[in-house]
Amino acid sequence: MQLKTILNRVLKIKSFVYGTVRWVEGEEEPTIEIEVRGRENSRPECSGCGRRGPGYDRLPERRFEFIPFWGIKVFFLYAPRRVQCPRCGVKVEQMPWAAGKHHLTDAYAWFLAGWAKRLSWKEVAEAFHTTWDHVFHSVQMAVLWGRKHMEMSNINAIGIDEIQWQRGHKYLTLVYQIDAHCKRLLWIGKKRKVKTLLGFFRWFGKERSESLRFICSDMWKPYLKVIAKKAGKAIHVLDRFHIMAHMSKAIDEVRATEARELKAKGYEPVLTKTRWLLLKRPESLSKKQEVKLTDLLRYSLRKNIVAPAQRSPKAKRKAASRRTEQDDLPVHSFQMLLADLATITKNRIQPLIPGSPTFDKLTTPSHVQQKALDLLGVRL
Repeated sequence: MQLKTILNRVLKIKSFVYGTVRWVEGEEEPTIEIEVRGRENSRPECSGCGRRGPGYDRLPERRFEFIPFWGIKVFFLYAPRRVQCPRCGVKVEQMPWAAGKHHLTDAYAWFLAGWAKRLSWKEVAEAFHTTWDHVFHSVQMAVLWGRKHMEMSNINAIGIDEIQWQRGHKYLTLVYQIDAHCKRLLWIGKKRKVKTLLGFFRWFGKERSESLRFICSDMWKPYLKVIAKKAGKAIHVLDRFHIMAHMSKAIDEVRATEARELKAKGYEPVLTKTRWLLLKRPESLSKKQEVKLTDLLRYSLRKNIVAPAQRSPKAKRKAASRRTEQDDLPVHSFQMLLADLATITKNRIQPLIPGSPTFDKLTTPSHVQQKALDLLGVRL
């Protein structure tokens, strides 16, 4: 089977034919050159609008690198025609095997991009005797094609994370699709700021953002802020590693505080060297650690490392200003209402006049208290 026959099987080009095939002498590496020419009476295609038009002239011959055969470098030789296009003017013709002014054929670029998924770009360049720039161009072409033809439907779960690149604190924000049926990289942005993640949601679209069901991320504050604003309906799953890191830090702070307080009160330093003792699972404790933990629990230490939540002054003012629509009464929580009803008292009065009988006096309920008693069905 001749080489031209193989090429017509793997890369048959419409309106073009393969011509002379020759071995190139004097090259550093084994090289084959294949002439390409347009079919007789064919008209060149405008690279601007895609319409065919009459030929204007020809440019000097160019070489286009093709996929190597058996380790032998292969080049297409072709002198591009220029088209007299009625719409675009004089333009270089569109060549189906290459894009723009690149010297790589599209087939070779896809070949390199495929290998770049398995090896480093440097290793791909060394293996196929090409340059790192050619590998970079091939990967760039594949990524641009993929972005243009990306299917964006049925995305229900995404993951957001950052990765450090270059030296120093320089980061990239990465967004992945993590659905069971599809796991892939969706978007990359420079830095890890609020503005960065807002850029992803603008690209992703409002409708898709509102349809997200799950979002997984770490506890980086800019991420938390943007997710709450742009995808508040989704269930936000926090990274367990960061939760445990914050928990460990809180335990260390409480342990240090308790140790200082015990030392000030004159107790022995029971909390010294107990960090991993408090963090370990009970089943992972050694016999010595179990005994030390038992002794530690005898002391009256703080029971809760988390301070109770307190309402802000603004939230308190807002709650105090809320009123009912029908009666225009202040809105009470059930707990506040019970505390208000507890102020109703029954007093037994003994008059100072001798011989006067005692009598009971009930506090007159306020309007709100009476309304609550009516709703509860209680009569005083």
